[in-house]
Amino acid sequence: MASWMNGTMSKSFEEKYKCKVTFEGTRSLVNLEKMQKNKDKPYLSVVLMDDPVMIMAVQEGLLEKLTTAAIPNLAKTRPSAIHMDGMWANYLQPWQGVATNTKALPGGMTSWGDVYDPKYKSRIVLPSLQNTEGLANLVMAAHLETGKPIAEAQFDIDAGFKKIKTMKPNILTIYTQIPQAFNLLEQGEAWAIPSAFSSVVVPREKDKAPIKMNVPKEGIFVGPAGIALVKNNPAPELARAFVNELLGVDMQTKLLPETYAFPSNVDSPPPPGIAADVKVHSLDWQFVAKERAAWVVRWDREMAI
Repeated sequence: MASWMNGTMSKSFEEKYKCKVTFEGTRSLVNLEKMQKNKDKPYLSVVLMDDPVMIMAVQEGLLEKLTTAAIPNLAKTRPSAIHMDGMWANYLQPWQGVATNTKALPGGMTSWGDVYDPKYKSRIVLPSLQNTEGLANLVMAAHLETGKPIAEAQFDIDAGFKKIKTMKPNILTIYTQIPQAFNLLEQGEAWAIPSAFSSVVVPREKDKAPIKMNVPKEGIFVGPAGIALVKNNPAPELARAFVNELLGVDMQTKLLPETYAFPSNVDSPPPPGIAADVKVHSLDWQFVAKERAAWVVRWDREMAI
């Protein structure tokens, strides 16, 4: 996010509020460590972190609750993008669909269930459950197995494992490293990667690589990209204004061409190529955070190929 944060976002905010924004780009867990070590005298004002790490920050009392009084644009944020009664919100979220090789599959894939078709034997590349993007496949497998709405199916993990194991004949490899997986897709050895992130696929599409991001009929998942206020931060008024700007329709719309992400503001248009009425699914990250370690162990045991 450094390019657009140091560019469009910071420049606009600095000009409007006559201040200087310092962006420390790093991993979510590093941000958590910085807040922990400086809890008595915070130097960070706003943090952008993945939802599972936000949960840890809330548990340690490191975040200030967002309210519509302080953050008016919170009222225009999708309810599913506001978490733990306003402790953080999702802003522009990378979305997940099915990435396909355009030479092998010129028509793409129209359903998450297509990857189970026997005609794709040894042609599917699957993200490991160790990867954030891999979780959507397990949830979608539970939906396909049970017929339950995705919001309910995500809690039926046994059904998810039962279904996803039937994909094994179609799996070329299971990855933890993204570049290796997409090399296989671009070279045509793999034909599809379900639950790929738009932030990985769309830039390669624009560079004329023979891959395409598909929006399945069941809808898309959105990634856990959160923004929050640091408790007792040194610049509270500017911090709240910063969060408000990033959650606003003007900034989210302006950033769409740079982020390849799905907006959380209900008035912002979807990214190019996505219908306005697309179904958008979010995971229950509190449930994921509690259960994920056991799922990874089970995945490594049951999905070995």
